[in-house]
Amino acid sequence: MQPSDSEDEIDSPDGPGASHIPATIYVIKFHPAVAREAIEWLIEKIEAKHKYGGAELLVRCEPQKQGQGVTVHVSATKIKLLEVAESADLQKKSSSGLIQEFSVRDLDQFLYPGLTLDTVLTPAEREFCVRHELDAIRAKQEEGHVPGHPNVTLYPGQSIVSVYVAEELITDMFPLHDRQALESLASRWYKAIFQSAPFEFQFNLAVEDMPFFQSASDFVERVLPAFKLPTLAIPFPKRKDVCDQYAEAPGRGESYYTEEIRSYFGESVAMYFSFLGYYTMALGLPAALGLLQLVLSVDTLTEYALFAAFNLLWVTVVLEFWKRRCAELAYSWGTLERPCQVEARANFIGSMEQNPVTGRFEPVYPMWKTRCKMYFVTCPLVGLCLLGSLWMMVMAFWAEEQLLDWKKRYGSIAGIFMHVPSAFYAALVWLMNYYYKKLATRMTDWENHRTQYEYDWHRVSKLVVFEFVNNFSSLFYIAFYIQDMDMLCSQVATMLIVTQMINHFQEALLPYVVKKTYNQFADSVVTNLKKHPLTAKLFEDVAKPLHGAPLEEQPVSILVLDPKDPRIIQAKEEADLDPYEDAYDDYLEMFLQFGYVFMFSSVYPMAAFWAVLNNILELKTDAFKLCRVYQRPRVKKVGSIGVWQGAFELIGAVAVMTNCALLCLSPRLRPLAPAASPVEWVLLFVLLEHLILLGKMALMWLVPDQPLWVRQALEKISYQSKLALKNERGKKTRRHLSRRFRSVHGMPRSGSRSRGTTPVAQNGGLRHRTPSGNYREY
Repeated sequence: MQPSDSEDEIDSPDGPGASHIPATIYVIKFHPAVAREAIEWLIEKIEAKHKYGGAELLVRCEPQKQGQGVTVHVSATKIKLLEVAESADLQKKSSSGLIQEFSVRDLDQFLYPGLTLDTVLTPAEREFCVRHELDAIRAKQEEGHVPGHPNVTLYPGQSIVSVYVAEELITDMFPLHDRQALESLASRWYKAIFQSAPFEFQFNLAVEDMPFFQSASDFVERVLPAFKLPTLAIPFPKRKDVCDQYAEAPGRGESYYTEEIRSYFGESVAMYFSFLGYYTMALGLPAALGLLQLVLSVDTLTEYALFAAFNLLWVTVVLEFWKRRCAELAYSWGTLERPCQVEARANFIGSMEQNPVTGRFEPVYPMWKTRCKMYFVTCPLVGLCLLGSLWMMVMAFWAEEQLLDWKKRYGSIAGIFMHVPSAFYAALVWLMNYYYKKLATRMTDWENHRTQYEYDWHRVSKLVVFEFVNNFSSLFYIAFYIQDMDMLCSQVATMLIVTQMINHFQEALLPYVVKKTYNQFADSVVTNLKKHPLTAKLFEDVAKPLHGAPLEEQPVSILVLDPKDPRIIQAKEEADLDPYEDAYDDYLEMFLQFGYVFMFSSVYPMAAFWAVLNNILELKTDAFKLCRVYQRPRVKKVGSIGVWQGAFELIGAVAVMTNCALLCLSPRLRPLAPAASPVEWVLLFVLLEHLILLGKMALMWLVPDQPLWVRQALEKISYQSKLALKNERGKKTRRHLSRRFRSVHGMPRSGSRSRGTTPVAQNGGLRHRTPSGNYREY
């Protein structure tokens, strides 16, 4: 009989019994054919003390059935979560209003009015702490393979949980939703009405500061301290605890909806929604100008030349002020200037050496090997993939041209096949994106980058380059080779309106409708098929050996949850959902839309208007899929949008070249300079391009990346840290001098009475009273 929580006492502050186990944070599902020793060994590691290489977490198992994999629930006590938050260098706002590293010893500084030990850590921070401990379970020198699976080798310092996942010993591992917190968030998120913050432009200059500016950047810092681009906020009904907790934060208008998203889903998801809202509102002005041009039917701008010039400068302003917004968010979240993960990532492989920064033994891999792999293998492979994508695009246009010729020769019979090349090319693009994404992930794994930040940066860079070529090469072909502006305008409109609407349906509504419809009748159909003698054998679960390990018949010896525990049903329901890996696909949609709007604004000014409508819907559908369609995402600590910032800036630079080139090719602009030769005409637009790029660079240099108040807050934190260290050193010095004084003059130790001298501290020095009553200073 398996041991149960109802029969054994649980070493938990919440008391015995399954109903008193702390809330499940992670669910781990093992493969049905995993060796019993492998499961018990990992569970022992998870429950073991830190000094034995364990995680000190609580593990409970669902009732086991023959032929099915073991499913365990991982949780932690309140005290353990606080200890992990301190060891993981979690940063939170203290009572002083500054962001500081969380400390259990100074817990009172982080307990605001209304907060308790249960709520001082948000759901996202609790998930982060548990995952941090699971990833920290590393293989020791003597542990060369997984018990029961000799073919699964382990390297010293390698994350054991990551090996289990990579070798499919663990088939699924996901954080379990906090249903109460999720429903509270979702109810306000879905019912909210979109509103925007107004433009703010205030001058906060003192009279004596007005005439004095030390530099151009100082002028920007003085004149634009309160100028903020608007953000699109989803107004949750205000929660008093959330508003009170962040009312005193120096975030200057930090929206509570962003904070509530962060408290549940983490910084990565909150950063994406903040960027989406900010970017949508930034498109408001170009959208209004494009709509005004359409309504008034104004064509005096000579094919939207002025509109394009405005967009090219506006995009720089938007991106530069987004950097400042990122700095504000990152500071309030405690992720600004966070060390880029001094610890090696879980899947990093190398020889065990002592880390010069932390002093701990960690895997080390030569940087020159990683760079050789990147420059001599990865880059050529990526180049070949890009050439293959371009070749397929050219072949698709060539096939269309051939069909047009056949249509002229053979009539409407050949016209039936006119759309075949486009459909075939669209299918090839989808397949290339699917397999290239896997290839990019494998290449990045093989390069063996040390930190998670480096790994994500190189992986996303490979994907972004390929997506750029795959999605925009056809538009460049139409614009500069075919030179059909009407066709280009139609293609951009199709990409913005039709394609993105289909994406909304595919990523949010379709999975939800299909799964809900399937779940309604799947159980009854499967039950009837199991009863039928001809189909019953098809539903028998037959476990196959994994990695050469024999099948186990005895259950794993571990405490079991109550069969009526609602977390068992919840874990089963969420296991059927698709995992949410990261925000890559969401950022990619914005990246492609950004390119359509700004790179071809001189041809299609209405692009910004349709992008705004799309993004308003995107806010709803993305919120819906996170709460209903996907598993709970893993929390990631981020201080910016990472490589996407550079990608958007690159699009902004390319947009200058494309729009200038499109205006140069425009037949309506050529009469403006009838005396200019073709070479002079081209040189004129080259000069215009350089002037706009120079203006963009000037804006990037003038606008500081961090607001003044953020820099002042960071300097204040640094000053207080130095002051605290100085005071601590002063205390140690005074204690040392006091002991030295007593030892030299034969005085008793502190705490013991003596009729001799009595030391007295005064003005930072020491003096003592002699038996005669006089004082002598030292």
